[in-house]
Amino acid sequence: MRQITYTMQFKGEVRPVGTSPNVMKVTTVAVSCICITVVGPHGVLATIEQAAGDQATFESEVIFLGGFESSESTSAGEGGFKETGMITFGEGEHRLRFSTIGQGYIGPSAEPNLRQGAVMWQVEGGEGQFQGAQGLITSNFTISDAGGVTDHHTGVIFAT
Repeated sequence: MRQITYTMQFKGEVRPVGTSPNVMKVTTVAVSCICITVVGPHGVLATIEQAAGDQATFESEVIFLGGFESSESTSAGEGGFKETGMITFGEGEHRLRFSTIGQGYIGPSAEPNLRQGAVMWQVEGGEGQFQGAQGLITSNFTISDAGGVTDHHTGVIFAT
């Protein structure tokens, strides 16, 4: 098996599915990028720079365990969620399917108009480069009051 490691920043939106306040759809896109982290006398400096190449698309369904308050106040509670979805790399032939390990977390952040959360996904298979894939992906994300998502992924995938 070969190991594939990636780090990408996805941006997009989260929207309700139907009339249930507990079910949401997330759609985001990430451009090819170079992630740079430098540790120096002033601490940590991190940048993400666009690189030549295609983009990746992300789609998932999120079920909030106990509700998702999309109110103006992001200090309104914390909660867990389950998620399933797919990440497509490039023109569509390289895909990963995933689902939540345990449950994800979302709650208030230090920024008043953002919620912050994290989740770990298990890769459940894939296509193209990811045929027979196994592995883990971590996600650390923010969601704005308007539904804007910024999501940082790191994946360590093993494929045949």
